[in-house]
Amino acid sequence: MTNLRGKTALVTGGGRGIGSAIVRQLAAEGAAVALTYNRSAEAAEALVDSIRKQGGHALAIRADSRDPEAVAVAVSSAAKELGRLDILVNNAGVLDVAPITDLTLEQYERTMEINTRSVFVASKAAVEQLTDGGRIINIGSNLAAHVPGPGISLYAMSKSALVGLTRGMARDLGDREITVNLVHPGATNTDMNPADGKTSDLQRSLRAIKTYNNADEVASLVSWLAGPSARSVTGSEFVVDGGANA
Repeated sequence: MTNLRGKTALVTGGGRGIGSAIVRQLAAEGAAVALTYNRSAEAAEALVDSIRKQGGHALAIRADSRDPEAVAVAVSSAAKELGRLDILVNNAGVLDVAPITDLTLEQYERTMEINTRSVFVASKAAVEQLTDGGRIINIGSNLAAHVPGPGISLYAMSKSALVGLTRGMARDLGDREITVNLVHPGATNTDMNPADGKTSDLQRSLRAIKTYNNADEVASLVSWLAGPSARSVTGSEFVVDGGANA
């Protein structure tokens, strides 16, 4: 697979979970990939090392997604280290589960800073670095469109905000043929939401296809959106949730 040979990419929150699968997929298709991490240093460095051992080009950049300056610096550093920037994947995210009556202002600020503001900051910084014809791919959630139970109002709000941002940026950047799209994973087997977790049976019951996503399935869609076949796809949403929102 060489659809992305000669391209460069930055994946935020790329040290674990869906982010690490995206990093591996982009690298497998020939892209040089930078990833950001905050606390998962060991996992991030192990991922970079494995890509390099397979002949790929990868690097890890520590950046707290709550810090707008750190996010912007990470984008410019990735472009400098890689020589250019063709693809930005805004993947970093957090999930606080609690009813609205129990949520705190600190939880609100943390969720919005990481899930929403960091996407705005990274995208704005990337526009100055992206080549014409580049790609911005935001990772949302199927919960942005459908909330099947209590406790996820804050997370759903933070991810639904990405719908308007994605559509607006697609219009703003169309003259440069930069595409902007949004991928909404459903229940995906990661350390954040394991397939054997406390709520996994409930999540499976909501799906038409009862098995959890694996992260590689989400990564494959991201790599297609990053590639040449998706040149005319922009301002769009793609749901990968086994039919939970059908």
